[in-house]
Amino acid sequence: MVRVDVKPSDPIDEQPTIGLIGMGAMGTMYAKHLAEAGWKKISVCDRPEKFDSLKLTYQGNPAILYPSHHHVVSHEVVLPDIPAITVHRDGHAVSRISDFIMYSVEADLIHKVVAQYGPSTKVGAIVSGQTSVKTPEKDAFEKHLPSDVHIVSMHSLHGPTVSPAGQPLVLVPIRAPDECLKFLENVFSSFRSRYVYLTYEEHDLITANVQAVTHAAFLTMGTAWAAQRSYPWEQAHYVGGIETVKVNIMLRIYANKWHVYAGLAILNPSAKIQIDTFASSATDLYKLMIAGDAQGLRQRIYAAREKVFGVRPDEDGCSTPIFLTEDVLDQFSIGKRSSPSPSGGNNSLINSHLSLLAMVDCWARLGIQPFDHLQLAATPVFRMWIGVAEYLFRSTERLDAALDVAVHDVTLRSDDLEFVIAARGWSQCVAFGNFELYRDRFERTAAFFESRFEEANKLGSAMIKAIQESNGVGK
Repeated sequence: MVRVDVKPSDPIDEQPTIGLIGMGAMGTMYAKHLAEAGWKKISVCDRPEKFDSLKLTYQGNPAILYPSHHHVVSHEVVLPDIPAITVHRDGHAVSRISDFIMYSVEADLIHKVVAQYGPSTKVGAIVSGQTSVKTPEKDAFEKHLPSDVHIVSMHSLHGPTVSPAGQPLVLVPIRAPDECLKFLENVFSSFRSRYVYLTYEEHDLITANVQAVTHAAFLTMGTAWAAQRSYPWEQAHYVGGIETVKVNIMLRIYANKWHVYAGLAILNPSAKIQIDTFASSATDLYKLMIAGDAQGLRQRIYAAREKVFGVRPDEDGCSTPIFLTEDVLDQFSIGKRSSPSPSGGNNSLINSHLSLLAMVDCWARLGIQPFDHLQLAATPVFRMWIGVAEYLFRSTERLDAALDVAVHDVTLRSDDLEFVIAARGWSQCVAFGNFELYRDRFERTAAFFESRFEEANKLGSAMIKAIQESNGVGK
């Protein structure tokens, strides 16, 4: 095994060969940051049919090109020598030479890909995976990798467009001595991420709490708006303040690849339970709304508030601005407000915030304490989702206003109905466990919003950066 304390400044013959199998968005992010850190031996590959395009992407880098593990090396292309990213035709070529190998592939393909390339793994290598569900990943590694290699899984809890600085980087030792963990801590120190150490069972439960049901809420919002053929930024009820967070994050999620979310939702048993509970909460609350049961709705929501936020029904939440003020959030809004509020601020027109009511009710029913995860392994999206939920629930005035609208104002009743239908649809889709059904549902909604993805990604990235800086993340 390569020295644990090896550095990018060490001679090239003392450096490890770092292998990346799968060059989608996350694989590309890893290659970029590792190369920028100064590591000089980075070997990458993707699907064989993407070999030529991947080679063109890194054509300014040194590339030794291997046709297949079944043949001898036929040719070598030497290009300018920094950074040292080597493009290979397949995972066999990467596996047989790499001291550290990361599989960055779709969760539903991990068994197939590891079965194909795992037997070629170099003796003594450390193998990792970047999938969002660790139980099937662990099973694939233990089944298909040779017994003389080490296994330490990883998971960066953020998307490829978010800086890794200050973000959680989960390390999951499965079959490895402490030296392997120290080696990875050293190699990835340039990311400036915050290491979190979990077992694979803990990882899957926490990511279900942090990611799966949060994604489900935003997927549901998008599907509901798309079903009404309605762009939320064109409606005053969904412009400005915390609505800015909802709309921008919804668009960022749909701008990504469907499989980023499908594997986490479908392959994680805890995620299925939570997504089903979220849909059930949305349904139950909507029934109270249309029944005009203001007291029943208030009792249920205030009980959830006490359980999740520790605020008793007779208390005000002592609300303080969460992350950023609404005026600052307005800078990142796609839509524009029509007029200022009577108070002098720019509060958007009140709506029921059914998505937030259902989320907090879901957390309460499942006994999830989101703040426990905030410090441990919160993603940027989860951090913002807790922020807007707390912003609503810790203010008795704002919460009561939302509950009053939910029961007495039918202006957005059709929107709430579409939200419930969409939530139940996503829950059923996940329960069926059908990836193609998930893909179809995701891509149909994404197509409706596609024209605004570029703008939303820019605004969303700026918003996330501003929120992180206001909380000292990454400093």
